[in-house]
Amino acid sequence: GVRQCGTAMAGGRIFIQSDWARALWENEREAWVSCKIPGAATLYGSIKCQGLGKDGIPVVTASEGFVVTEVTKKSILISCPNGNAASKFLVPYAIFSRIHTKSITSMDISSGGGLGVSCSTDGTMRVWQANTGELRRELVGHVFDVNTCRFFPSGIVVLSGGMDAQLKIWSVEDGNCSVTLNGHKGGILDTAIVDRGRNIISSSRDGTARLWDCGMSTCLAVLADCGTPINGCSISEAENTLNLGSPQHQPSEREIGTEGKLLLLAREDKKLQGIGLLSREPIFMFEGSDAFNCCTFFSSTYVLAGTQDGNIYQLDVRNTQTPVQIIHRSGAPVLSLLPCREGFMASHSDGSCYIIQQDQDYVVDFSGPDCDPIYKVIAREKFVYTCSRDSVVRKYQLLNF
Repeated sequence: GVRQCGTAMAGGRIFIQSDWARALWENEREAWVSCKIPGAATLYGSIKCQGLGKDGIPVVTASEGFVVTEVTKKSILISCPNGNAASKFLVPYAIFSRIHTKSITSMDISSGGGLGVSCSTDGTMRVWQANTGELRRELVGHVFDVNTCRFFPSGIVVLSGGMDAQLKIWSVEDGNCSVTLNGHKGGILDTAIVDRGRNIISSSRDGTARLWDCGMSTCLAVLADCGTPINGCSISEAENTLNLGSPQHQPSEREIGTEGKLLLLAREDKKLQGIGLLSREPIFMFEGSDAFNCCTFFSSTYVLAGTQDGNIYQLDVRNTQTPVQIIHRSGAPVLSLLPCREGFMASHSDGSCYIIQQDQDYVVDFSGPDCDPIYKVIAREKFVYTCSRDSVVRKYQLLNF
C-alpha cells in the first residue's frame, strides 16, 4: 500500500473562534464553532463552559451536532460526527510580540531549540531566545527587506537571503556578517543547506537556483534556469532506486555532499521540478493547479508541495505522473510545509495552521491569528513556532503528541 501522509480528507473541516480559550475561560464563557462539509450546508454551533469539574478541569458542552471529547487549559478536541471531522485546537503556550513591529516573513529555530532568528518588513533581522523571546542579536547589512533566514545545522551561524539579491552568512555570537554571496539578479526567495553547510543552495525571483561554496564565497553552479521565479527549494537524500543522472563535467573539489541528493524547486509557473543535485539533470516535472509556493520532503520517496490555490500535493518521486493524494483544507495559498512525525504541518495565508498525521483521527489546529497569513511554521522537540503578518511569534506546546 501507499504510505499516505494524512488521512483522506474527504470529511468536513471544523472552525472555531480564534480567541476561544480567552472567551471560554474568562469572559462570555462561550465561543462559536462551525463545520464546513463538502457538498452540504455548513453546520453552526457553540461551545459553553459550565464551570469546573471535581478534578478542576473546566466542563465544556457543545451545541447539537458537535461533541467535546477532551479539554485542557490550552487545548480542546471537538468532533462533528455528521461532517466526519475532528480537530484538536491548541492555543499558544507563549506569545512573543516584541521581536518585531511589522509582518514577520521568515523564521527558524536552531536545531537544539535554544535560539530563534526572524526577519520582518520592519527592516530588521533578529536573533532571540526561543524560551523567552528575549533579543540577543541584530543582524544588519541587507539593503532591502530580508525574505528568508535560517540556521546552519551548528545552530551558531545564520544564512539569509534578501530582496537585494544577496545571500549573507552571519555569526550568531557577535552578529557579524562573515560572507556575502553575489550573483543573483533578483530577490532571493528560499535557501537550502547541503549537509553541514560547506555548500548551500538558493532560489530566486530571477528564475535561477544556484549552488554556492561558503568558504570561498563563490557560485559553483547555476543548477537551473527556469525563466520563472523559484518560490521554494528543498533537498534530500533520494530513494536509491531513483536514477539521478550523471554529471557532464568533473565537479569541483569544492562541491561537497551533493551526491545522491534530489533538489526540489517550487516554481511560479505551476510546476514542481526535481533535479539531480550533482548531475544538474532534470528528473521530473509536475504541473499543478496553480503557482507552487513551497515544497519539502516527507521521506526519501515522497515529497509535498503547496500551491497558491491551497492544494497540497503528495508525490512519489519514482512516478510523478499522478499524485499519491491532493489535500485541500483551505483555499488560501499554502505558505509553509514541514514533515512532522508520521505526517506534515502546513500554514496558509488565511491563518490556517495544522498538523495532519496518518495515524490520528483528528487534525491538530493551531489557534492564533485571526485571518492573518502565517508565513512559516517550525517544529522543534515538543514545541511548534509560527510567525505571522500580525508581527507576532507564537509558540505552542505539543503534549502527548
